[in-house]
Amino acid sequence: MSHLRIPKNWTIQRSTPFFTKDSVPQALLTHHNTAAEVFGQLVVMEGTVTYYGFADGDATEPEVTVVINAGQFATSPPQYWHRIEMSDDAQFNINFWSDSDKRNEKMFNVKK
Repeated sequence: MSHLRIPKNWTIQRSTPFFTKDSVPQALLTHHNTAAEVFGQLVVMEGTVTYYGFADGDATEPEVTVVINAGQFATSPPQYWHRIEMSDDAQFNINFWSDSDKRNEKMFNVKK
């Protein structure tokens, strides 16, 4: 789960700025999922980000826990529910990949 392969014909549609504890969107710290036909690639530049994957939007216990250290990345498949926690010194960004032009579309969904 920590490194599901992004299909080779897919391209980056959008990248976020680098986030820190002070700038991370609250949505990333709570249950959310990547949009249909979108892979997320979380790239850690400094510190540690812990990724928790869930069987569905209502699950409270993670089925997957991945610790991503500086210099590493992990992928999140389309429509997979997850959230993150980060160390105080963490700095990371997210690349969103797809096989079609989705640059102007929503890349993730937050649990309502």
